[in-house]
Amino acid sequence: MDYVEQRMAQEAQKDIVESLVFFTPLNVLLSAIVLYTVFAILRPSKSTNTFPPDPPAVVFKTYTPHTLLPFDGKDGKPVFLAVRGRVFDVSLGRNFYGPGGPYENFAGRDASRGLASHSFDEEMLTKDLDGPLDPLTDLDDEQREAMQGWEERFESKYMVVGRLVSVADFEK
Repeated sequence: MDYVEQRMAQEAQKDIVESLVFFTPLNVLLSAIVLYTVFAILRPSKSTNTFPPDPPAVVFKTYTPHTLLPFDGKDGKPVFLAVRGRVFDVSLGRNFYGPGGPYENFAGRDASRGLASHSFDEEMLTKDLDGPLDPLTDLDDEQREAMQGWEERFESKYMVVGRLVSVADFEK
């Protein structure tokens, strides 16, 4: 009987060892990877991609000094400024061109002369809003180059939203 019991014990031990072959570290790791992959593929996606809202559409318009003036960034309005007759929406640079910024006096105005002269003084801005636009004919080559540099910077960073004309040209 001892032999039979010994043989049965060996066979039982053999079944346990054979069943443990599946539980090697490599098999456990591969099984975990497969289970995670299946879970990741089959689980419902909870995240929704939220993109920032599109900015409101801006229609290209013709502005006069009077109609451009309200776009100075106050009360949450957009910030526009004009350079050589082209109106730029500089709202993305509100920290610079909006209220409290270093260039705030150019907001809602024709900034051509001030930018060309590297001056933030009020005297650089057109005083007579009903008169003709500043022809900028008295600028020297250095000032023209500076103004062109500013214009190129605005073109690369901001949208052109219109053109600036005098009141007399607008009424024609």
